[in-house]
Amino acid sequence: MFDLVPFRRRRSSIVEHDDPLACMFSNFFNDALDLANVNFKTDVKENENEYIIQAELPGIKKDNICLEVNDNYLTIAVTNNQENTEEGENYIRKERKTGSFQRGFYVENINQDEIKAEYQDGILELVLPKKKPEKGQKKIIDIN
Repeated sequence: MFDLVPFRRRRSSIVEHDDPLACMFSNFFNDALDLANVNFKTDVKENENEYIIQAELPGIKKDNICLEVNDNYLTIAVTNNQENTEEGENYIRKERKTGSFQRGFYVENINQDEIKAEYQDGILELVLPKKKPEKGQKKIIDIN
């Protein structure tokens, strides 16, 4: 599985440490920016017959989600286009961003033709059925 690690933004050189109000606002904005950089959260479960992946994608439209399996890698790609159509809005703070992000998972031993996906209430659920184990054929190996 792939994960991005958020980094902390430091603006201590900008803020005067003598002014407690300025420090409070600086920390408030930096903490919120750290939360905005975190990738979407996923849970991966396994049972006898399948893997189940649940991804939190609140506020994303189903049409903006792209699922792809290529060379044993499952990619969940999301495009978030939140356009401001109201004129005259004067935002003091706007944390919702427009952009795209993705997560990748290494998946092997799955039946790609039977993958099912459902998106409801901001949760994407993928069911990845496992391939049925093939019965091995007995082979005698000669020693040279």
